[in-house]
This record gives sequence, C-alpha cells and structure tokens, in this order.
Amino acid sequence: MPVKGENEITQIGNSVLIKGDIIGKSDVRVAGTVNGSINIEGELIIERTGRIEGEIKTLSSVIAGSIKGNIECKEKLVLESSSQFVGNIKTKQLIIQEGAIFQGNCQMGLAPAVQPKEKV
Repeated sequence: MPVKGENEITQIGNSVLIKGDIIGKSDVRVAGTVNGSINIEGELIIERTGRIEGEIKTLSSVIAGSIKGNIECKEKLVLESSSQFVGNIKTKQLIIQEGAIFQGNCQMGLAPAVQPKEKV
C-alpha cells in the first residue's frame, strides 16, 4: 500500500499480456503487451519491450516501446529514440528524440486556436 503523498505505480511485467482495458488513477509502467485501451489519470511509461495496441488517455507519457493507436496526453508526451508510434497524437507538449519513429498526425495544445480577424 502506498505511503500517503506517494504515487501508486502499477507495473506490467515483460512476460505479461493483457487483453482488455486499463482504467485507473495511478501511474502505469508497461514492459509487456497491452491489447486494449488505457485511460489513467497518472503518467504512462512504456519500456523498450512494451507494446500497446489501443487508444490511450493519460496525464503524461514517456514512450520507449511501440504503440499502434491514438494517444491523448493532457500535459506532455515524450517519444524516446527507441520508440515506434503509429497513430494520432493530441497533447499540450511533445518531445520527439532523434531516432524515434512517428507515423500519424499531431495536434498540439488542447484549446482551440483563435483565428485572427481580417482587417476591413
């Protein structure tokens, strides 16, 4: 049980395969495979051996493994040099390290952009 003030971390080991959705408030670290959506209020960390196939919604994420699916991060998404990402990204801040593979579209900033008015 976590000590008051510390974040709880759920860890999915290298040899684990999850078929289904993950929903929660804690941070999640994935070294195995998840075939399903992930919807958490904490940080998602995907290790080099981690594989996700599904939709992701999280506060922030650090990706070193591979994802097939869309991701929405309220704060920050980091694609490390070993990451492979196929899908669309919606986040406030995006960091892509050299060597990372990203195939898809990205929408930065979660607030709609204001269009300037034309001068008459």
